[in-house]
Amino acid sequence: MSVVEVLVELGGVATRGSLIAATSRGEVDRALAAGGVVRLGRGRYALPAVEEAVAAAHRLTGVVSRLSAAQHWGWAVQTVPERPHVTVRSSRRLRPGQGDGVVLHYVDLGPDDVDGIATSKDRTLLDCLRTEPFDSALAVADSALRAGFPPARLRAIGRDARGPGAPQVLAVARAADGRAANPFESVLRGIASRVPGLAVQPQISIRDPDFLGRPDLVDERLRVIMEADSFEWHGGRDALARDARRYNAFVVAGWLVLRFSWDDVMFHPLEVQTVIEAAVAGRVEVLCPGCRAA
Repeated sequence: MSVVEVLVELGGVATRGSLIAATSRGEVDRALAAGGVVRLGRGRYALPAVEEAVAAAHRLTGVVSRLSAAQHWGWAVQTVPERPHVTVRSSRRLRPGQGDGVVLHYVDLGPDDVDGIATSKDRTLLDCLRTEPFDSALAVADSALRAGFPPARLRAIGRDARGPGAPQVLAVARAADGRAANPFESVLRGIASRVPGLAVQPQISIRDPDFLGRPDLVDERLRVIMEADSFEWHGGRDALARDARRYNAFVVAGWLVLRFSWDDVMFHPLEVQTVIEAAVAGRVEVLCPGCRAA
């Protein structure tokens, strides 16, 4: 995969180390020199859309907002927006064509809602959790926690939300988990949350009795493992052999292992959900035949 493709799978924001691990040092440096990626800060890289959003906000006398603001703050997203999101005051009047190529939001923001050229971190989370689909909102919230946003502040945002979308803001704030490794894993967890009887947690260590591994998502009661198989899995013969041994050890120990590709999770969520539902139904029958009747 190219550096840009890797960045897309990682949610548009990544560390230099993760990009080098997936490609090479030379490829990362060439992509940076060619403008395919931009440097956010020390060791942090993003797609050029981050800089384009800032330029658009300056041009329109507005602020970077929503998913574009999430990326501005270094948070990964499920899908990098094709056009930058910019918020301008409700009374703003633009000349014909002035807002072309931009997703405009007309909102009167308070002083605490703005931090520099972007909406504040708190306001960015509130907007994303309120307006994005659940899985996309969860990816942003997970990434914010992973980047150091205080969990108590996120819970407060969920608790204090009012108006349209407030129930989802609260639900996402409660479900967010900074242990999620990337948006791919977050979206898969979002899909799994809609399956009755399943309760997965990210990055749980499994011992039986010795350490077997730390899968992406685990339901300890049903002994179900869900793996988000990204580009990292395609790492050559040694990686393939290592993963085969690992998954075989899980199965021998009585775990059901489900593996999902990035394309299926991102573009075919209903099919993924159907597979998970069938797997859960089978596990309930095997592990607890009387549970379904109860």
